[in-house]
Amino acid sequence: MESRHSLDHILLLVLCGLSSLCQCSATGVEANQTAVLFVNASEASAKKIPDTLFGIFFEEINHAGAGGLWAELVSNRGFEAGGPNIPSNIDPWSVIGDESSVIVSTDRSSCFERNKIAVQVQVLCDHTGANICPDGGVGIYNPGFWGMNIEQGKSYKLVLYVRSQEPINVSVALTGSNGSQKLAGGNIVAADVSNWKKVEILLEAKGTDPNSRLELRSSTKGVIWLDQVSLMPMDTYKGHGFRKDLFGMVKDLKPAFIRFPGGCFVEGDWLRNAFRWKETIGQWEERPGHWGDVWNYWTDDGLGHFEFLQLAEDLDALPVWVFNNGVSHHDQVDTSSILPFVQIQVTEVIKVLKSTYHKLVNKVTLAVDIVQHTLASEILDGLEFARGDPTSTWGSIRAKMGHPEPFNLKYVAIGNEDCGKTKYRGNYLKFYSAIKAKYPDIKIISNCDGSSSPLDHPADLYDFHIYSSASSVFANARHFDSAPRSGPKAFVSEYAVTGNDAGKGSLLAALGEAGFLIGVEKNSEAIEMASYAPLFVNENDRRWNPDAIVFTSLEMYGTPSYWMQHFFKESNGATLLSSSLQANPSNSLIASAITWRNSADNNDYLRIKVVNFGTTTVTLKISISGLGQNSLGTSFGAIKTTLTSSNVMDENSFREPNKVSPIKAILEKVSDSMDVVLAPRSLNSFDLLRKSISSSVDTASILKSSY
Repeated sequence: MESRHSLDHILLLVLCGLSSLCQCSATGVEANQTAVLFVNASEASAKKIPDTLFGIFFEEINHAGAGGLWAELVSNRGFEAGGPNIPSNIDPWSVIGDESSVIVSTDRSSCFERNKIAVQVQVLCDHTGANICPDGGVGIYNPGFWGMNIEQGKSYKLVLYVRSQEPINVSVALTGSNGSQKLAGGNIVAADVSNWKKVEILLEAKGTDPNSRLELRSSTKGVIWLDQVSLMPMDTYKGHGFRKDLFGMVKDLKPAFIRFPGGCFVEGDWLRNAFRWKETIGQWEERPGHWGDVWNYWTDDGLGHFEFLQLAEDLDALPVWVFNNGVSHHDQVDTSSILPFVQIQVTEVIKVLKSTYHKLVNKVTLAVDIVQHTLASEILDGLEFARGDPTSTWGSIRAKMGHPEPFNLKYVAIGNEDCGKTKYRGNYLKFYSAIKAKYPDIKIISNCDGSSSPLDHPADLYDFHIYSSASSVFANARHFDSAPRSGPKAFVSEYAVTGNDAGKGSLLAALGEAGFLIGVEKNSEAIEMASYAPLFVNENDRRWNPDAIVFTSLEMYGTPSYWMQHFFKESNGATLLSSSLQANPSNSLIASAITWRNSADNNDYLRIKVVNFGTTTVTLKISISGLGQNSLGTSFGAIKTTLTSSNVMDENSFREPNKVSPIKAILEKVSDSMDVVLAPRSLNSFDLLRKSISSSVDTASILKSSY
């Protein structure tokens, strides 16, 4: 078997080299282009792909979390979006009634110390007398994030805090977008709410409207204060607060890891707006929230440090925590004098500074030491929160939040895209030393690229980002061919085709990325992880194009780049086979081969992936050696999957969500030497049954299943 394939190999090369009639090119305008792919399936040439190779990157961008994956329906639930000063911006809350019947304002009377703003509703009308309230009363309403998706038969939990000097009778309703159709309702009746009172109401929807709103009304004259108004669906994933449909789309990718919470969201345009993990844990009512000044919207931080760790666990993915290292887009903290950062980032240090003020006046060195220690402790506290024993200081807080067992946090990234900043390396080393001293098993990721030249500082992994045109991203498939095989591995944490080639998510973009990922797969000795960016976009708030998953309050669809990632979800922990592609020129074809175990039928498959980036149909001869006798199935169980379309710039949409999506077909005439046809501008995979362990293979089920 081996000798026959070697002879075929030599003869094909000779023919391609000597005959001008034998075209091995995948480019040009000629029809019937041909190429040859040699695959060595023997164990001697095989290499294990890291279990962690392909995962996801979540950033709070495009309202991915607030108004997206995080199922909270109320936008600006604490009335804090305008900041701590009054009057505060209460958008998107709006007033029901006119100035003769109601006055709405804000003050700093909340019972929550870290978010003092509350809303005051002064009802001027009454149910009797000269100034009678309009039908239904007056008050405020919240439209959520471009409409609340309320569905008939489903239940929603309303939680709010209320205070008044008089007895109250407040009606609660979920209505259609104009307030005319009532979908669910209830009443808050209380004789004594002179002190803040927490109220919970379960609302069951009697109708459906994806553009609903929450209304709070009263027809009784008086002043009512409201704060921390939350409305959550009762059917979130495992009750953990994640929107089920969006979670399911991510789960279907089988991600090995999830990088969070950013991205630029971690840095902030300014350090005062950087993500601060300690302010995102504990009871949701007590989280102050913050303004994300990079993507310019407010988040209540309901999706916080704990929830990100929970999300990773629910996805059966390793968490990769990215934290701020004292560097933002516009300011940074000197390694030897990081007091400004700490005052913003670490609230506990204020207590330290106050208690040691008399020492600090004369001992600047002591101040620096205290600040640096506290900064390092901030991150060590975050690791203890995730990994600590439930009796530890921060582990006990995690336990109180419902998760006594430690989370499986093994990776941290010190900063995001900060390598070029002057203070990065000095700050990085402070963090690196502190983390390794207490958690030597933690893998630390540097922002500096080590693919072309060695790093000048210690790291377990180095970060690599690529955003470019389709042809450039495709060409970068070979970027890691000469990357070091020893030392720090690469973490390609952000890759995507952008610009004119991408649109809002084109087939062309997906093909460029697929070619790049095949290069990542073939260089997995030097690469430990890779993830697309960004993951989500709310169609109503596009801050970045393109994205993998597009959604509204009701609908969702995957872009071609989302479906492209499905071709690689079986690669984690699979076996990479040696393969070589003979095409002349070869710059429009790229291929790889793996063997993987299908958990659905417990059988082993050989998967060949090929991107035809060219504009011409290609006939590809696949020659497989090293299989052993009778180890390759026939067409029974063999599947071809293709991602292509009639126009390379085709995109999916809510009207045509599957216009560009994988199409499966039974692969005919399977053998260790066979011809397959590659459509122009296409991503293709061929799954061949290699070794049957179960008694049968259900080909029909495989064809129906999501790729």
